[in-house]
Amino acid sequence: MKEVNSVLTDYGTTIFTIMSALAVEHKAINLGQGFPDKDGPLDILTEAMLAIKNQSNQYPPMMGIPELRQAAAEHSKLFYDIDLEWESHTMVTSGATEAIAASLFGIIEPGDEVVLIEPLYDCYLPIIRRAGAIPKLVRIAPPDWQLPYAELEAAFSKKTKLILFNSPTNPAAKVYTIKELEFIADLVKKYDAYAICDEVYEHLVYDGRQHVPLITLPGMAERCIRISSAGKTFSMTGWKVGYSVGAKKLIEAASRAHQFLTFTTPPNLQKAVAFGLRKDVAYFKGLGVEMEAKRDRLSKGLTSIGFEVMDSQGTYFLVADYRSLSFDCDDVNFCKELTVDAGVTALPFSAFYQAGPDSGVNHFLRFCYCKQDELIDTALERLSNYFNGISRK
Repeated sequence: MKEVNSVLTDYGTTIFTIMSALAVEHKAINLGQGFPDKDGPLDILTEAMLAIKNQSNQYPPMMGIPELRQAAAEHSKLFYDIDLEWESHTMVTSGATEAIAASLFGIIEPGDEVVLIEPLYDCYLPIIRRAGAIPKLVRIAPPDWQLPYAELEAAFSKKTKLILFNSPTNPAAKVYTIKELEFIADLVKKYDAYAICDEVYEHLVYDGRQHVPLITLPGMAERCIRISSAGKTFSMTGWKVGYSVGAKKLIEAASRAHQFLTFTTPPNLQKAVAFGLRKDVAYFKGLGVEMEAKRDRLSKGLTSIGFEVMDSQGTYFLVADYRSLSFDCDDVNFCKELTVDAGVTALPFSAFYQAGPDSGVNHFLRFCYCKQDELIDTALERLSNYFNGISRK
């Protein structure tokens, strides 16, 4: 029989699926996959239920209901002073991943080059390659995650169509500085490129830092799409509602792909997300305060066990080096061992680099802390017992 698509076949099953299935099999606490273990605000849930009862449940407009598109534009103005016309600068998608895919499919031509900074979220490379583009990878690495300016500049060329840029960064938990952002913006302008900006963790930054969207820098308003996620902002990852704002030309390009992907998104969820985006500013500021405390809780516990914990500047995640615990196996096997024998699941950090276990960054784990405090404490207790030899085989 004829072969199926070779680009996607090469990727197999994602590490998220593999480790989550292993966690279920061994009844482990899953600190690997990035989803909260409780739902978001009750008033937003109530709004979704009321919309099912009182609003239309038929196809909403392909670009999104006006209320959500208006709210997305207002939100960008309120937090980042971005001036937008909601009719031409916004689009709603079925999740941020679909927004990324639609943007890539809508902008890329086969043979174009796309610059990425690894470690990176696992959907980026398959979509870029399926679109026919050539990825040009630049690496940041623990423990300091410094942006290599010379290497990044060398990755750009006259063939560069865009940079796919993520900040705050999953999985490195890095928040890019204004100096780094200015350098990236200068390269985008120098090479007449675009930027697709994955900013789903925009309200989860810590220690007094501020998230600065690349689109706010001089000359970038016509070169950027900024992508946000209701799942991350409202702790409802299963809703899969994304919203993009950006240059009219780029939103139009992305919409041409979006209409052939999911076409639209459930109207009741859109209505509820529009309501959520208009919540008081205190709600959005509180997100970072609550998650920062959870980060500190997990970081302190892992450090006391013997992990070397990297600075988590934002997102749901922190990265920990386990070499000081005298384990010399690679991160994939170490994660499997922790799941089976200690009852706690993390993700092998090398999975976020193109070379995987051969990346040289194969002795780090990614832990997720968007969990209830009791669950974090139980996970830490299990790990402590394991490394102290109480339950270690």
